[in-house]
Amino acid sequence: MNALTSGDFTEAGEPFALFESWLEEAKASEPNDPNGMALSTVDADGLPNVRMVLLNGRSPDGFVFYTNTQSQKGEELDGQPKAAALFHWKSLRRQIRIRGPVSRVSDAEADAYFQSRPRDSRIGAWASQQSRPLESRFALEKAVASYALKFGVGEVPRPPHWTGFRIAPVYIEFWRDGAFRLHDRIVFRRAAPGEAWTKARLYP
Repeated sequence: MNALTSGDFTEAGEPFALFESWLEEAKASEPNDPNGMALSTVDADGLPNVRMVLLNGRSPDGFVFYTNTQSQKGEELDGQPKAAALFHWKSLRRQIRIRGPVSRVSDAEADAYFQSRPRDSRIGAWASQQSRPLESRFALEKAVASYALKFGVGEVPRPPHWTGFRIAPVYIEFWRDGAFRLHDRIVFRRAAPGEAWTKARLYP
């Protein structure tokens, strides 16, 4: 097992700079979607759901992803506005776990991100009735073609049912693989968003 050094990540005083550092390293080593994260929500019965989404914004205010609000995860987040997320970078043998309350981003923020997406993705957001039954692939392609014709070469506005959600973390854990399963783990906790962090080292 590697000995800890003065530059070790477990000595970090706050989580956001450390997150940025690890994400930048992942961008250089991960073959696909270094910003991919497993997102967990719960339904009305408390049964968990997990799926992969893309992190599309982050700041000390939280971690942002976008979705159709009429999708399964959108409805679950509206019903129980809490979530957990996991980044796993296999190439680096590292993980980051995030937990916290969830809120919608502002319309201005959602509009700005939507317009930054490729045009075909914007049309797809209109065509896809996410999470609902689909009779065939042809039906989806027909819907895409219909919206492409509707918007022509003009602007594709953001659908009213499509927006972003922000996880305001109260728990951020950093995990690094260690020899013989003796991993390094540190966790930052706070009682509520905006309050001070406390840090602890955890047994593997």
